[in-house]
Amino acid sequence: MIVAGIDIGGQDSKAIRVDANGKSMDFVMNDKCAAGTGRFLEVMARSLEVPLQEMGKISLKAKGSAAISSTCTVFTESEIVSLVAEGLPIENISNGIHQAIANKISSLASRVGIEEVVALTSGVAKNVVVRKALKDKLGVKLFIPDKHKLSVC
Repeated sequence: MIVAGIDIGGQDSKAIRVDANGKSMDFVMNDKCAAGTGRFLEVMARSLEVPLQEMGKISLKAKGSAAISSTCTVFTESEIVSLVAEGLPIENISNGIHQAIANKISSLASRVGIEEVVALTSGVAKNVVVRKALKDKLGVKLFIPDKHKLSVC
């Protein structure tokens, strides 16, 4: 049995495949920028002027999803400021942010291979919208361990 795992931490994101014995078969890490990490969510919450703890709840109220085209945290922050100035609903912008994370992470995960069940760990795993977006994007079941780092996302 081969297992795939995704860890979305505060500063980096990782995808790994291990065999039935727990031996690493492949590993990739998003180490060039904070896009797709907990820090990314923090910066975007600040840009939207909403508490980080509310980002997921706000996204659940969205009637749509703002298209976020930037893949860099700094550029995305500027894009968010512009979307707010254009009058797009905060809910749709927040949902777009979560979709952007899922896009970034699914790209990372595809480099190691996707399995039917993927373990999702670290603090961002507590964010219900990130979980749903990843599940939908990857087309997998997500396993969230009971004991992993806690987060307010």
